[in-house]
Amino acid sequence: MSLVATNSSSSRSEGRLLSLILAVAVLITLAPVARLFFEGITAGGNLNLGFFTEVLAKPATLSALRHSLITAGFGTVISVLIGGTFAFLVALTDLRRKGALVFCLMIPMMIPPQITALSWTQIMGPSSVFLKTLGLAPPLGAPQPLYSAGGIILLMGIQHTSIIFLTLRAGLRAIPQEVVEAARISGASGLRIWGQIVLPLTLPSLLAGIAITFVTALGNFGIPAMLGIPAGYATLPTLIYQRLAGMGTTVLAEVAVLAILIGVVAICGILLQRFFQQRQRVHLVGSTGRPLSIPLGHARLPVEIALWTVIAAILVLPMAGLLATSLVPAYGVPLRFDTISLDGWHEALFRQPVTRRAFLNSFVLSVSAAALLMALCLPLAWLMDRHKTPLGRVFDSLLDLPYALPGVVLAIAMILLLINLPFTELTLYGTIWIIFLAYLARFFAVMFRPVQSSLRQLDPAMDEAAQSVGASLSRRLKDIILPLSAPSAAAGAILVFLTAFNELTVSALLWSSGTETLGVVIFNLDDSGETVMASAVAMTIVFVVMFLMAVIQATSRRLPKGVVPWQS
Repeated sequence: MSLVATNSSSSRSEGRLLSLILAVAVLITLAPVARLFFEGITAGGNLNLGFFTEVLAKPATLSALRHSLITAGFGTVISVLIGGTFAFLVALTDLRRKGALVFCLMIPMMIPPQITALSWTQIMGPSSVFLKTLGLAPPLGAPQPLYSAGGIILLMGIQHTSIIFLTLRAGLRAIPQEVVEAARISGASGLRIWGQIVLPLTLPSLLAGIAITFVTALGNFGIPAMLGIPAGYATLPTLIYQRLAGMGTTVLAEVAVLAILIGVVAICGILLQRFFQQRQRVHLVGSTGRPLSIPLGHARLPVEIALWTVIAAILVLPMAGLLATSLVPAYGVPLRFDTISLDGWHEALFRQPVTRRAFLNSFVLSVSAAALLMALCLPLAWLMDRHKTPLGRVFDSLLDLPYALPGVVLAIAMILLLINLPFTELTLYGTIWIIFLAYLARFFAVMFRPVQSSLRQLDPAMDEAAQSVGASLSRRLKDIILPLSAPSAAAGAILVFLTAFNELTVSALLWSSGTETLGVVIFNLDDSGETVMASAVAMTIVFVVMFLMAVIQATSRRLPKGVVPWQS
């Protein structure tokens, strides 16, 4: 009887804790999105669909929508070409040094889009230090080719290649060797096997990757801002930024409508992704054989050279251009032994107070967000797995929305929610707290999903045994759940830190004087013509990102399978 009473009391305690943490999680992640849709539809308080359609019918809106669809669509095509080729070759063949190849392919995804754009502008155009050093720079006055729709498309394709690679590789690795061997015994050729077996089985994975890549490209702010604004080529995220930056909070209803427009397209992409992933599970369920491995024979070395050449073109070459620009006294000066200078690094990192402040802000925001999300997600994931509630199921299905939505949409949602706190005259707009809360909403899923996956693999008998001998809820969390889920939680925390440390899309609309982040500083430095200092700050961030990725790679053997995104 006492054991039953103990279990009942423990269950009530767990239920109360779940309700409390779940309520906090819903307020952080879903309340801003709900507030955004309310503002866009009601136009400030009254149902006004006329205002909604009026904003959508403006020529500037239609032009930005068309530009967004063009750049996101063709950028996705480039991502499919590069990422799909890498996925097929890495997952299905006997290439050497696959780990190093995949690690290098993941780096562009971890580097923020504004740094990607900045690095590429340093290897093209008449002022390129890299081209001047090689004597290949076009004459002064020649246009910068990247300041165009084509430049945006190219860099979006490179930036999001990793998404296609990861989703497609997961489907490819599930194809059992026995299926292909049976087809070969039946006389099928290589092209026929690829067209009638490999491609149909992996098509759901590919289509899911295409959907999420398109959504991600649609909400990309850094690349269209760095390349499109100088060319007068506006996409929906840059149009929202220009409207809000130029007119302040008086146009919140209009930009809310624009944000909803992006959000609706993003939601359609998310639904498509889930639909295709469900089809993938139906096709490949039960595939427990050996992974498919195709020997390349004499073609292996040429294929490896080609893949590493692509890596050099999309990663090494732009980073070399960025580094060269950071080492000259002024933008446009060729890099020679007599012109090498660290003045840009010294000025940007040690003499500019805004840079030091941005480093501190980004570090504090990213570490605090990672720590608080870990504290919330560990008990929440465990309790949601133990207690199935309707609210928990709804939250689990909608949790990915704040991360999948474009950052500019989430920023507008946070402004609408926090510009006037309920029942007070206080506002969080213009403070660092609004950025912090936006980071919590943005990266909640990044922390929650690895922890949730890890906890679902644990044997519940350990917790039940501890509960049967009277261990309290806090004791079980501290002694059982935390140690067993710590590796995946630590990996999630590092990923949150990596993405938040150099984030721009959200903070671009939320920062004010004194709350600048590193992404904002790089964007502002380049926009004001301080390209050398912008390159120095960008290279510093690249070094930090690569160091943290190397730390994750070095400890990946101790982490649960699937936690590190670039691991098999």
